[in-house]
Amino acid sequence: MSEATTPDLQSWVAALTQTSVLMELGTLAVCVVLAWLLSSWVARAVQGRAANSIMFGRRIVDGVLFPALLLCLAYLARKVIAHSVPLALFKIALPVLVSLLAIRLGVKVLQAAFSETPLIRLLERTISWVAWLAMVLWVSGLLPLVMEELDQISWSVGGSTLSVRKIIEGSLTAGLVLIITLWISSTIEAKVLRNATGGELSLRKAVSNAARALLMFVGLLMALSAVGIDLTALSVLGGAIGVGIGFGLQKLAANYVSGFVILAERSMRIGDNVLVDGFEGRISEINARYTVIRSLGGRESIVPNEVLITTRVENLTLADRQLWQSTDVSVGYDSDVDVVTELLLRAARSQSRVLAEPEPAVALMAFGADGLEFRLGYWISDPENGFNNLRSSINMEILRLLREHRIEIPYPQRVVHQVKAVEVPGKQ
Repeated sequence: MSEATTPDLQSWVAALTQTSVLMELGTLAVCVVLAWLLSSWVARAVQGRAANSIMFGRRIVDGVLFPALLLCLAYLARKVIAHSVPLALFKIALPVLVSLLAIRLGVKVLQAAFSETPLIRLLERTISWVAWLAMVLWVSGLLPLVMEELDQISWSVGGSTLSVRKIIEGSLTAGLVLIITLWISSTIEAKVLRNATGGELSLRKAVSNAARALLMFVGLLMALSAVGIDLTALSVLGGAIGVGIGFGLQKLAANYVSGFVILAERSMRIGDNVLVDGFEGRISEINARYTVIRSLGGRESIVPNEVLITTRVENLTLADRQLWQSTDVSVGYDSDVDVVTELLLRAARSQSRVLAEPEPAVALMAFGADGLEFRLGYWISDPENGFNNLRSSINMEILRLLREHRIEIPYPQRVVHQVKAVEVPGKQ
């Protein structure tokens, strides 16, 4: 093996010391500049692109488009100058660019499709190591020899023969198919969910989840076919999965079906304020299996979708986002009712979050034991900003106005009558 590769390495080292390398270096520099200019032009031409998209990245150079264009330009340049100068630098540059493109594509797609987890970081490092290892073997000329040796390690499985080379090639093909599938589904999701809110966001989320599930299923079938697995054998697996769903996985299947039902019928939408089993909060996520409800205090409740379908749920913002809120005030019996009413309305109108239409209202609710009991009611349209903070601000303004106008806020008073015992003459 060393005798076969040493002459190639020696010839490369000799070629790298020739003056023609300067021409190759200049050609590569021109390719880099052209790739950067084309990528920048495409980025400006695309309106509304994401800040960290797969194609462009945070900057132009860390997306997929730049290394792809650079690889194409370098390949064309190699074809052009191959007839005039001996190639040395391009024999190294092209494998490096292929590895760089594979790493960028795999890492960017995984980051866009999944959240940052230790498993995803492990997959990213694995893609990098495999790509750079393949590049080293390619440049050194060892790749064909290694693949031939791996092809010799084979065994029979049923009526087919498998080898380590076939398994590696099938796994790489399957990984590429799944990465492309994830890229397409992430692109569809980004396009579908762009600038969507409320009920429209929920419906688009349902379409996005269905498209991703369909693409992942098709990609999985193509990957299994690329590995060499007979798809007709999956009929037995499908039957086993059906039996499993019928017995042990029915709850899991019910949650997934309920998730699509919620997204499709839009009875609950992202951004709605709901009350489920005593927990009140705002729906922040609707996933295929569960829904995340975030309270105003920062706590998050993960509710299985089946619970939202089969139990009673109070949706505070289903018809519209306007909610009614009230606060109770007690004043002395000698207070002027008209003045108290005007002061309560003034306290409500002083808050910018209180809607002018429908306008606030004051009602005399009861003649209490200690004073007149009023109720001030008002409407708001931003429940996600909290309830108690607004009620506190209104109560503080009410207290200030009542004290300013010397209107008494009574405190509980109790009269205790003491009965004195009377002695009856002639009785002990």
